[in-house]
Amino acid sequence: MKTEAPSLQGFLLTPTFFGFKPEDRVTLHDSLFNLLWYGAGRWDWQTLYTMPVHIRRFWISKINKMQDEAAAAREKQNQAKPKKPTIVKSPL
Repeated sequence: MKTEAPSLQGFLLTPTFFGFKPEDRVTLHDSLFNLLWYGAGRWDWQTLYTMPVHIRRFWISKINKMQDEAAAAREKQNQAKPKKPTIVKSPL
């Protein structure tokens, strides 16, 4: 009697559940890192990871808006000040 391993042909099923593709996981963790970094300690990792996507996107857009406003204010401040040339005098 000849015994062989059963054929796995019927077990090659494609995933039928929703999940992240490997390339999408990088985007997810990048956004989580940015929220942690620019959120200034407002959230911890577990809170952000389990946060609903629409709320996470809201906070990302809010932080982006704050960063853009701060950059515009810095640019306006730098343009308002005329830069004087710095003259370094010799100690002798």
